Amino acid sequence: MLVLSRQRDETIMIGDDIEITVVDIRGDKVRLGINAPTSIAVHRKEVYEAIKRENEQAARLLDTELDLLQTHDQLANRIRPGDSKTDAHEPKQAARTLLNHHLNPLKSRSA
Repeated sequence: MLVLSRQRDETIMIGDDIEITVVDIRGDKVRLGINAPTSIAVHRKEVYEAIKRENEQAARLLDTELDLLQTHDQLANRIRPGDSKTDAHEPKQAARTLLNHHLNPLKSRSA
């Protein structure tokens, strides 16, 4: 870690595009001004970590939703009255069995 000493109104440059200026010092608090291109996200660390957690959770939910949609499509193609793969007299039971077969791995993965 690079440690630099700066006084009020002094600036640190990161590359050519990012400026960090000491705006104010009061007791044990330092206020920083950060000038960076809009293409670079600037957050306090705790905010950054919260965003990262939310993105990871959203990605997991999206994977689960995609798996469910894929399972739905597979079931829709497999469960038809009179289909030799299902019992034409018990279509609800056949659907329930197939659904449980496909959803149980998803349930254990998302838990």
